[in-house]
Amino acid sequence: MIRVGEVIAVAGTKVTLRIDEASSKDVLFYRGQRLKGISIREYLSISRGFRDIICVVEGEFLDERRSETDGLRTEYVRRVEARPIGYFEDDQFHHGIKFLPMILDEAHLLSDDRIAQIFDRSRRMPGLRIGVLQKEGLLVALPLARIFNSHIGIFGNTGSGKSNTLAKLYTALFERNPPGLADRSRFVIIDFNGEYTQGQLIDPPRKRVLDLSTGRAEGDQITVSIDEFWDVETLALLFQATQHTQRPFLNRVVEGRKRFADIADSLARYFRAVFKKTFTSARPRPELLDRSRFLSRQLQLDELSAALEDIQWHGSGAFQDTRAGVWFNADGVGYAATLGPIVDAQALGELDSFEELSIRCQLGLMNDIGSGQVQLDHILPLMKRMESAIAMLRKVVRVAHDEGNPQHLVTVISLKRCSTDAKKIIPILVARHCYQQHRGSVASPPDKTLHLIIDEAHNILSELSAREAEAWKDYRLELFEEIIKEGRKFGVFLTVASQRPADISPTIVSQIHNFLIHRLVNDRDLFLIDNTISTLDPISRALIPNLTQGCCVVTGTAFDLPMVVQVEKLDPRKQPDSGDIDIEMLWQADPIA
Repeated sequence: MIRVGEVIAVAGTKVTLRIDEASSKDVLFYRGQRLKGISIREYLSISRGFRDIICVVEGEFLDERRSETDGLRTEYVRRVEARPIGYFEDDQFHHGIKFLPMILDEAHLLSDDRIAQIFDRSRRMPGLRIGVLQKEGLLVALPLARIFNSHIGIFGNTGSGKSNTLAKLYTALFERNPPGLADRSRFVIIDFNGEYTQGQLIDPPRKRVLDLSTGRAEGDQITVSIDEFWDVETLALLFQATQHTQRPFLNRVVEGRKRFADIADSLARYFRAVFKKTFTSARPRPELLDRSRFLSRQLQLDELSAALEDIQWHGSGAFQDTRAGVWFNADGVGYAATLGPIVDAQALGELDSFEELSIRCQLGLMNDIGSGQVQLDHILPLMKRMESAIAMLRKVVRVAHDEGNPQHLVTVISLKRCSTDAKKIIPILVARHCYQQHRGSVASPPDKTLHLIIDEAHNILSELSAREAEAWKDYRLELFEEIIKEGRKFGVFLTVASQRPADISPTIVSQIHNFLIHRLVNDRDLFLIDNTISTLDPISRALIPNLTQGCCVVTGTAFDLPMVVQVEKLDPRKQPDSGDIDIEMLWQADPIA
């Protein structure tokens, strides 16, 4: 080893060294080994007995020394400040401060092999190589088992290389293809911009792409089981039901369906009963006439619609069939003579789950208004949202008895061709579906894993959105907060990638275990990083606003030390579809004919 100086002061965990005059080279070669000189963020070894204490250089300065005997000549002594990070014992690196150097202990340079040993400490399973240490240029391996057994955050401004890092991380995993990967794990990617729908990540036989579309062009559909669709939580999610009035209403609709599920024509019977109650009530409600007309038109019951047009609300507080001159009273005589036979003769036909839900909600609303349980103004906004949402959901959601799809290792759900409302609802529906299904099927401890990957996660994990009701925002965040707080017990792990980490719920960010941080310049983002990541040292933190493209700070529970890694760029056909436009080439191209 090459001696470069000695310890001259130890204050707590800060070590000051005097550097030898001939040791200020950038690179040295010793017995065929390449050694980096002393500079900021470099590593050196301090010998203490049979151990080598490893320190990282955090600062340097010059110290003046005057000599009286030689004409007051001034000399300058180079000094550096370093911080211990671990030690070598029995040729194994141990992270943490257990031993401190003493004054006059010698300092030596570290070879590339020794530095690589500090970072590449994989045990049973070889590490995952995604790039090189930026300063040292050494290949670095991420601990595969420890990083994918955790929640991962990948943050960085636009153009910083965030998407390439996400793709490289999982491409390297799938290329490694551990023996139990295909049988024990599933990966679901929520892709807002259609960046992973081609040859990215993994070859098509093991990858399934669902390209959803709410536009005119047809797209794929996600599958929801009938039991899961007829669930209050799911319906409240789809239609943004408020907690205190609309959700209890949906609960009554679902429970009523469940109570009479064994009766084949339960919906038709319910339809006839509600109409009879509406027009034979002792205290009739005028607004129910409009609801009856709306429902008959929705079901395209032309004969019933025509009959209802002849019925009017009379100022005396009763319904009257103006054509037949019949009054509808509580005795039911008028109803049985005119409208009743028409209602009883109607056939509802085959209804899909969305149509059945809409009809049951319309009937439930009429029944509750007639009973005085709800006010129309409280439930009508839910019905309006349901009406518009169902038109969108039919295009992207299929309700079936079983999924009917083979299990793929990777499922990409592309929302590129979806509307803003769909991009807000579908990811939450998918996340809840996958989480609930996986949680109900695993043993204890978990014998398989689910990895939910959300690119551009600020679209759905933001707590700053002003476009939605607070109740809906709370429900949306509570779902993902439950996944990230409780999912690890069931083998569910979340990977979030975002341009604006400060927009994401602090609860979610605080539960992330490992981070790959690209360039961030916004003060709010940097403040969040400062106050969330305890494993980030001051030097690495200072580098974040100035990182080059593709370079990131890697830190977290899977790593003993923060690392500045230059992530390898993927092959063009494997890169996500998020590259920059070559504007010079674009403008020089021939005009389109």
